[in-house]
Amino acid sequence: MLFLPGLVLGIIYLASDYFEPSFLDTTAPAIINDSLDGIAFFEWVENNLIDELISVLLITGGCIIVFSREAEEDEFIARIRLESLLWATFVNYAILALVVVSVYGVAFFTVMSINMFTVLLFFIIRFHWVLYKSKQALQHEESY
Repeated sequence: MLFLPGLVLGIIYLASDYFEPSFLDTTAPAIINDSLDGIAFFEWVENNLIDELISVLLITGGCIIVFSREAEEDEFIARIRLESLLWATFVNYAILALVVVSVYGVAFFTVMSINMFTVLLFFIIRFHWVLYKSKQALQHEESY
C-alpha cells in the first residue's frame, strides 16, 4: 500500500521533469544545506517535500514487503530470500558500475538517486518471481 504509490509518484516525478505540487511547499529543517551561498549547517530552508515523500514511501513500503513473513515460512523460503538478496545486490552493483563509467553531469545524480531504491525493487521482483515459479512447479507435480 506504500510501495506502489511511491513507485507511481516517482515515475511521474521523473517523467514530468520534477513536478512539484504547491501544497507541498514548506519550510523544513536541514542539517546540511549546500546552496549557491555555500554550505550551511542546521538551518531552515524553503523546500517542496515531494521527493522526500516519494523516498519515504518507497523505503517504508519496500522494507515492509521485503521483511514480511510468508504464510508458510520455511527453510526453502529463507533460501529464496537469501539468494534473491544476493542476486539483487549483484545486479544492482553491475548496473551501478556501468552507470559510473557511462553517465555524467546532472544525469549522474538522478541515476544515483534512483539507485538507492533498486536493491529493494530487484529483490522484490526476483523473490516473488521465484516463489511464483516454485508454487507453479509444485502444482504441476501434484497434478500427476
